[in-house]
Amino acid sequence: TETVKIDNFFAELKRRHVYKVAIAYAVVGWLLVQVATQVFPFFEIPNWTVRLVVLLIAIGFPIALIIAWAFELTPEGLKRTETVDAEHRPTRSRKRAWIYVVIIAATLSVGVFFLGRYTSSKQSAGAELSAKSIAVLPFDNLSRDPDNAYFADGIQDEILTRLSKIADLKVISRTSTQKYKSAPDNLREIARQLGVANILEGSVQKAADQVRVTVQLINALNDSHVWAESYDRKLIDVFQVESDIAKIIADTLHAKLTGSEQRAIAAQPTENTEAHEFYLKGRYFWNKRTGPDLRKAVDYFKEAIDKDPNYALAYAGLGDSYILLSGFGAATPRESFPLAEAAAKRAIEIDDTLAEAHTTLAFARCAYRLDFTGSIKEFERAIALNPNYATAHHWFGDGPLLAVGQFDRAIAEGKRAVELDPLSLIINADLGADYLTARRYDEAIEQLRKTIDMDPRFYYARWNLAEALELKGKLREALPEYKKAVELDDDPFVLALLGQAYAKLGQRDEALKILAQLPQLAAHRYVPSYSFAILYMALGEKDKAIEWLERGYDEGAGLDLIFIKVDPMLDPLQREPRFKALVAKVFAPKQTSVP
Repeated sequence: TETVKIDNFFAELKRRHVYKVAIAYAVVGWLLVQVATQVFPFFEIPNWTVRLVVLLIAIGFPIALIIAWAFELTPEGLKRTETVDAEHRPTRSRKRAWIYVVIIAATLSVGVFFLGRYTSSKQSAGAELSAKSIAVLPFDNLSRDPDNAYFADGIQDEILTRLSKIADLKVISRTSTQKYKSAPDNLREIARQLGVANILEGSVQKAADQVRVTVQLINALNDSHVWAESYDRKLIDVFQVESDIAKIIADTLHAKLTGSEQRAIAAQPTENTEAHEFYLKGRYFWNKRTGPDLRKAVDYFKEAIDKDPNYALAYAGLGDSYILLSGFGAATPRESFPLAEAAAKRAIEIDDTLAEAHTTLAFARCAYRLDFTGSIKEFERAIALNPNYATAHHWFGDGPLLAVGQFDRAIAEGKRAVELDPLSLIINADLGADYLTARRYDEAIEQLRKTIDMDPRFYYARWNLAEALELKGKLREALPEYKKAVELDDDPFVLALLGQAYAKLGQRDEALKILAQLPQLAAHRYVPSYSFAILYMALGEKDKAIEWLERGYDEGAGLDLIFIKVDPMLDPLQREPRFKALVAKVFAPKQTSVP
């Protein structure tokens, strides 16, 4: 019968040792796969060899079963099974020999598997660090005049900027490196904190029209000196020095350069040494990030432009300064954003490859023009030009992407910005704000607490944490954070946040006191209309809240309104017809001229 035939077939499989061969082949094959996948990478054997081994093992399996059916291995060689059966039967010990092969192979497989996991876990800690990554530490100012510190900072910044244009490199932003001194003792720890394998140290000595730049590239993982050089040049040749350094580092780290990248790192932005020095002074004060210092930066960038009207980087710096003025209480958005936009456009007219200028223009289109589509395109252009520009990733994620509700993409850009500038307080805090706006409150709280651990006095992270706690339903826990933020900074917006917290907790008198203070503060500094709106909303006066938001729109305060559709704090207004009408105006398609 059919059943008897099947039973005979399986009995024949057993008699011809096909089962044994299948099991032994599987175990040995598994061993070979483990060797290929776990051990090959350790010796940097190409990945295609791993795939080839797996493919050959898969192809060999049916072949092994066919051979096991038709042949048997004997001391005299490979013979057909029928011939062996006619000559003799294997002894009991030979029948069991395959079991020992399987046991030994299985033991080796397990050993290689765990060895591979151990070595890969050890390697994974350094895998990211072993990539083409570098941090440029602050350069020592060896000039006799301490006022020349701006020049040393500027050379460091310009070398970093040239390196950051190389897509095949990971380059840490200046913000995260400035806390370290040049030639530190704990290079490995610094490399771990910054997530890099290589560190560039240097010094600058300037006297009259001569400059000496000394640099050394260090592999921080083993503290070995990879390359060092000293350059004695005239000031006008300093751009060539910066370009040479960037090229040598790229070659040393085996970074691939495209033609456009080669041109970018070889560029000479100006031939006027005075203009260059004014530009470096502008960047020096711009990096200090205070209202008065930003005003100084504006003046220096203007002087650089006076010396060289075609100095694109000076226009980019001017735009960067104007874009930040309102955020530090030194101007209103209506005053500063058009100037930022104009400066960025002029920079792009001169040199379309400046990522900084495209970033400033992108942010102006978002926060001032409310042109989210145009802003996204400009940010994408900026990041294509300089993938390592942390500010572009930061403002992109915390700007138009968040505004239009592309939360996952916004958070991904925020994470990339943190990767490129891991010690930046504002970038870390704004990643928390991205989580908050996406209603991912637990992640927001975790990220903001992490930022506060970096600097407990950073008030911006404090009030964002308070908002996250409030939106999580923990308003009483949020109140001390709002109070702490007010103690740390006199920002009127934070005062309004404290007032709305009082109102929601039933302390109406305290809220009204703060409401009375806001017009007094507005008499001598910029107070966002959003500040009045959230306080009136908490007091139950929705019409007045919407009125203040409308006033902000009419006054061109786009920065107050870009998150109007996604801001969880404004949820109580979402069903109000006037509010819906305002949202429609904010998100109406915009026509923005191409620079």
